[in-house]
Amino acid sequence: MTEVTVKARGIVKRAASGKALVCRKAFSFLGDVDMSTGVIIARGHEHEGETIAGKVMIYPETKGSSGGCVVLMSLSKKGMQPAAIVLSRPADPNIVEGAIVAGIALVCEPEEDLIDRVPHDAVVEVDGTSGTVSWDD
Repeated sequence: MTEVTVKARGIVKRAASGKALVCRKAFSFLGDVDMSTGVIIARGHEHEGETIAGKVMIYPETKGSSGGCVVLMSLSKKGMQPAAIVLSRPADPNIVEGAIVAGIALVCEPEEDLIDRVPHDAVVEVDGTSGTVSWDD
């Protein structure tokens, strides 16, 4: 196995690792996730019924509401927040605020399309300080 490292734009200066939860569509913390359990509840979502707790979420962009930051904060109080978030597009201010408050590493705009590159459930390391995303390929 070879370690792959891709540069990204570091937003929240934390480092974390966890299994990849790769979502092909935009994601909303308000409405797509059960605020009590961290389980994806969006009907028809490719990962419906899976938890986001401790995962490295890789998805194109955040959709929806400014309430997503409140959901992240609530999940973090229960230890159910994702370990890190990797966005293909620029991060909106609400997800940045939520990640800061919840202590979640956050990077965006990676140099490669990670949605098609990172295997679901691969162990991924995200470093918001250096702006890197790494995994074994």
